[in-house]
Amino acid sequence: MKPYGLSLLLVILLLLSGCGLETKTFGEFYERDLNDVSKIEIVDGSTGYEVATTDYEKIQDFIGEIKDVQFIPDDDQGKRDGFRYSITLFENDVRTFQFGDTHINGNYYHTEPDIYPIVDRFFTTIEQKEK
Repeated sequence: MKPYGLSLLLVILLLLSGCGLETKTFGEFYERDLNDVSKIEIVDGSTGYEVATTDYEKIQDFIGEIKDVQFIPDDDQGKRDGFRYSITLFENDVRTFQFGDTHINGNYYHTEPDIYPIVDRFFTTIEQKEK
């Protein structure tokens, strides 16, 4: 009877561990059509500066670079303070999605490839304004 109980416990633990966060690409997180994004705002968490663009070509170039980036759940999901970048997507002035280079929907991730240099490069190509 004991081996049966141990086996049952292991099966339950395996099932529960499978119900957690999973690796997804940015395109899988964004449940709308990425071609409809009409504005992107990015806030630098260390300076408070914000950039925004409605240039469709720049938006699509940026989305093309990040849509296949994989967000891999961090083992440590404990609360953290601060952020490097916060990115907000809009469709016709309606905010449709907000995420950070290390978080989406309140969960923490690392990315493959690293999304930080992509966001940083995009941030520096757009005119900055103080928030």
